[in-house]
Amino acid sequence: MTADLSRLFRPKSVAVIGGGAWCASVIDQLVKAGFQGDIWPVHPSKERLGGFAVHAPVDDLPRAPDAAFVGINSHATVDVVAQLSARGAGGAVCFASGFGEVAEGQSLNQQLLEAAGDMPILGPNCYGMINALDGAMLWPDQHGCVPVDSGVAILTQSSNIAINLTMQTRGLPLAYVVTCGNQAQMSEAAIATSLLDDPRVTAIGMHIEGFSDLSEWQTLARKARDKGVPLVALKAGKSTAAQLATVSHTASIAGSAAGATALLEHLGIAQVDDLPSLLETLKILHVAGPLVSPQIASISCSGGEASLIADLAEDTPLTFPPLTPGQTDRLAAVLGPKVTLANPLDYHTYIWRDDAAMTQAFSAMIEPELALTLLIVDFPRGDRCDLSDWDCAINAAIGAKEATGGTFAMVATLPELMPEDVAQRLMAGGIIPLAGLREALAAVVAAQRRSGAEADLLVPPPARDAGVIPEAEAKTALAACGLEVPWLISGSLDDLVDAAKDRPGPFVLKATGLAHKSDSGGVALSLRTAQDIRDAAQDMPCDRFILEDMIEGTVAELLVGVVKDPAHGFVITLAAGGVLTELLQDRASCLFPADRTQLEQTLNQLNIAPVLRGYRGRPGANIDRILAAIDAIQAYVLANLSTVEEIEINPLIVTPDRVVAADALIRKSHD
Repeated sequence: MTADLSRLFRPKSVAVIGGGAWCASVIDQLVKAGFQGDIWPVHPSKERLGGFAVHAPVDDLPRAPDAAFVGINSHATVDVVAQLSARGAGGAVCFASGFGEVAEGQSLNQQLLEAAGDMPILGPNCYGMINALDGAMLWPDQHGCVPVDSGVAILTQSSNIAINLTMQTRGLPLAYVVTCGNQAQMSEAAIATSLLDDPRVTAIGMHIEGFSDLSEWQTLARKARDKGVPLVALKAGKSTAAQLATVSHTASIAGSAAGATALLEHLGIAQVDDLPSLLETLKILHVAGPLVSPQIASISCSGGEASLIADLAEDTPLTFPPLTPGQTDRLAAVLGPKVTLANPLDYHTYIWRDDAAMTQAFSAMIEPELALTLLIVDFPRGDRCDLSDWDCAINAAIGAKEATGGTFAMVATLPELMPEDVAQRLMAGGIIPLAGLREALAAVVAAQRRSGAEADLLVPPPARDAGVIPEAEAKTALAACGLEVPWLISGSLDDLVDAAKDRPGPFVLKATGLAHKSDSGGVALSLRTAQDIRDAAQDMPCDRFILEDMIEGTVAELLVGVVKDPAHGFVITLAAGGVLTELLQDRASCLFPADRTQLEQTLNQLNIAPVLRGYRGRPGANIDRILAAIDAIQAYVLANLSTVEEIEINPLIVTPDRVVAADALIRKSHD
């Protein structure tokens, strides 16, 4: 739904409908937040609520409210929403449950939508929203938000997760917290799109349980990119949609999680794996915006911490570039000959408590190519220790920021060793306070600049009953789209033996009618004579076969799969192929259609990518031909969008000068 949500999210008047404890709490939160607009309780019998005069019914209100919190039972909610819509209200939070989240509530859900008409509603079955910028708290419980001038927005379907996130003590300024509930009318994407209209929002974090209208997500991504507001997502749960493809290796190694990841990557939305990393990423984005490179520097006063961050970063794309001559000279001038100069840097404690020297040392690490400089500092417990001895580190970090304009973060190795008051002090000085070394590195990875794909999302048609096309027919169809396949013949054993007489071999013999031929003894390799072919056929559980040329000189075997995932689109999976595909679990995915740049980036994510480029003197592959082969598979999908459910090429045999589909599976419905 496209709607103007400005009145709902930034109201000048709020109606609170209902007389229970939840509604009383909404009024209490508005008062505590210093809301400057009108507060109008609505109840049929009470005279006052929360110190305010009560109105009844909705028609008795002085004027149409900008926002309403509807805290009554589900059936009564429908009637009140209709009254608010007729009155011209700006929007409503529907608190009650019992709608679309339960089977018996589907009819009531539809009644609610009809009652709302064009009036925006949040929920139902949600807590509502917090606007800490303007003190507008349509929120029926305690929360941890404080007034801010700017900050990040967080959206989640879960009200309980939202409450927990407001209680964070990490120094992250929360501008909006919105619970989306059942999303009966407005999707999470549509809500986030509306929040982009507030220039005080610096970044948006989303806890996503599922994607509905893919076009709305594309609208959100493009608007966010145009406005320069970065998005980061935590995708929870796993859709079962992609598991419809059960006959291929692709479904088992990728699954629906690959679809969600590919969709977010296509949209240019960063993805994290847990809530702490979501909060830490939002801190980086709030202070510094997207990071321009994966090159970072680390400074600590302990060799143990320097080793720890180097080890933790080993499995990430982050790099610690060697010190430049300029950095080395500047550091040597302040640290002297007793310190080994490197990145990560252990500067020892010789200069501890010397604010000027520490500022000079921190400043010396700054180079233009660095995206971020991490200062590792763990603060003692404030309830048992004196924190004042750590003021020198705070002052030096802020001083280095002021002196160089570089992007600095101070990170504690353990989350609890970054006190909230310290985090707030650092934030005020332009320093990013990061809680937890592992979470910090995950956040730095997620905060890398992303552009997203230019191509429109392709919304797939609903899944249909489908059958598997015979391998020989599948290869013929793919060959017509430009994919190279080996010479082959399909038929009886006598037909195959006769056809092989005039070819040099070696051959591959395959049984027909089996989805996983290698697992059931349905493939025989390196056959050279007619007797070899007959002997191999005796052990196969069929009477019709495929005989084809065996491709030699293999550099690598790949898997290329395309699965129609109704929740995310057509998902392309590239993987290490052959019989060890599921064991190796070396795969990466992107969304169809993908251009050559996206495909090459996806290919380079594979652990076997160095083999394709030529490893330890061995010949490499022709990458352009690999990409052309994937393009041919995409061309087949594009030509059969209404019927294709799944394609898998495994193995796609790669030699130094050829890329050949040695096996092909196509599952499609009838035209």
